[in-house]
Amino acid sequence: MVSYEWRGRFENGEVNRLHAEGFEHRVLEVDWWGQLNTHSLGWVCARRGAELVGFVNVAWDGDVHAFVLDTVVAGDVRREGIGTGLVKAATEQAKAAGCEWLHVDFEDHLRGFYFADCGFRPTNAGLIPL
Repeated sequence: MVSYEWRGRFENGEVNRLHAEGFEHRVLEVDWWGQLNTHSLGWVCARRGAELVGFVNVAWDGDVHAFVLDTVVAGDVRREGIGTGLVKAATEQAKAAGCEWLHVDFEDHLRGFYFADCGFRPTNAGLIPL
């Protein structure tokens, strides 16, 4: 059983470990709690019991645009619908906050997840690498 919590409590270490696993990098010491509480509309934590098994950040412009960032699910529970549940909860909460648009960008191998599973639709966008 997986539970989803909007703006749920978490320890920085558990998000750092999950992020490192999901994005294949070494474990960093990011102050997620400080960053998210300062810059984000919110986030969703997915837990199986006490274990953090999924996470997504919802940044925003302070008005009508929200942005899905850092969607990640633990490797041993991928392909069980947890990512879809995270994005569904993020979508509902962004709408409840008055946002009119939810944006996402992603790597090509995630097209099916975001378009077919989560309901995003293709749109023109641009990107400048910095």
